[in-house]
Amino acid sequence: MHSIPTIKNILYTTALGTHSRPVFRYAISLARQYDADIILVHVVEPLSSSARAVIETHMSAEAADRFQKDNMQTVLQEIKTRLKKFCTEEMESTKTDVIKVHEILVVAGDPSEEILRVADKNAADLIVMGKSTGSVFGSEVMGTVTRRVTRHAKVPVLVVPNY
Repeated sequence: MHSIPTIKNILYTTALGTHSRPVFRYAISLARQYDADIILVHVVEPLSSSARAVIETHMSAEAADRFQKDNMQTVLQEIKTRLKKFCTEEMESTKTDVIKVHEILVVAGDPSEEILRVADKNAADLIVMGKSTGSVFGSEVMGTVTRRVTRHAKVPVLVVPNY
């Protein structure tokens, strides 16, 4: 006899874009239904090689490393503050006080790789993310990060369309 899957940890991924709130509301709804915790994650991509090259034209490689490390910590902290505010606003606007946001994570790296790593590390039972569409020849397509996560995730992924 097979057991029914349980959902106790929901990983909600956000880029803090215009469609973040509707996607988060799906995570809240599911957390409410399953009495689950929510883990929020936002991934900051490191400087591109071209941006790094521009910085290195004005300072040494060592100074550029220090500049990138120091500024990345500031960026990560500022985004974490924005995410906390975002959570508070959404919990108030949806009159949700029983949902537990277990953790708010802001990490640097490749977005799809970091989302999958955080999901594994935190034993996520479900990943909730936005579709992040783009347009190719006039047709909307799923974003690269969403495609990679759905392809490689070890748990179900709920992809919420942008609206």
